[in-house]
Amino acid sequence: MIRRNALTGFAALVALLVLMPLIWMVSVSFMAPGEAAAFPPPLFPNHPTLDNYRTLFGSYGVGRYVVNSIIVSSLATLLALLFVVPAGFAFAKLRFKGRDAIFQILVAALVIPGQIGMLPLFLELKAMGLVNSYAGALVPWLAGIFGIFLVRQFCLSIPTELLEAARIDGASEGLILRRIVLPTLKPILITLALFVFLGSWNDFMWPLIVLADQNLYTLPVALAALSREHVQDNELMMAGSVITVVPVLILFLALQRHYLDGLLAGSVKG
Repeated sequence: MIRRNALTGFAALVALLVLMPLIWMVSVSFMAPGEAAAFPPPLFPNHPTLDNYRTLFGSYGVGRYVVNSIIVSSLATLLALLFVVPAGFAFAKLRFKGRDAIFQILVAALVIPGQIGMLPLFLELKAMGLVNSYAGALVPWLAGIFGIFLVRQFCLSIPTELLEAARIDGASEGLILRRIVLPTLKPILITLALFVFLGSWNDFMWPLIVLADQNLYTLPVALAALSREHVQDNELMMAGSVITVVPVLILFLALQRHYLDGLLAGSVKG
């Protein structure tokens, strides 16, 4: 009993230490200008105010950048599922020449940092006229190798006999994917959707490179540009950080159970 209480107390302490920066970030966002610069810095605001949020949405048009991020992240998620799910199913259950070799090459490419491919990808998009557009910002998310790997591992757990029975009954591969495979992929689809949405929402480097029009900026890029002008405005910048973090945090917590189920699914077979 004592050991269990000690472990519970230790876990609570670790959780508090992990959450402390987030709690302080939210607290500072409600402070008056300059209040966070006091020494020692206050943990909670003396007189909570929404002025920082009013300034961001009223004077700097942060609402537009929130909408831009929602558009880019939502499209990235939908398109990634559209391309990655059939690819993962094909690598798991369809027979074609070079399947295993191609998959091994894709898995090997996971160790290559994404930053290495940014310059050639940018030059290709520039030649195609897709720079400074949402289409250019979406390209890196269309067919992520990790997503293909994740879907493939889950599809390996689907009984081959079930698919063969459907083929004998005359079902096409597309019909099998829609009617049999997709309903069983719910946990992994939610997991993959969360990965892509969170990744594209928080992505800074690629939108910074490919988007030149300020009206197309996503939220992280817009806040980075704003911070150069207001580097000393801690309270204003913390409010911007809250706007960036809280929506995706709520989404993650709401889908946490499905997310964990998806991570654990298909972990035995490989």
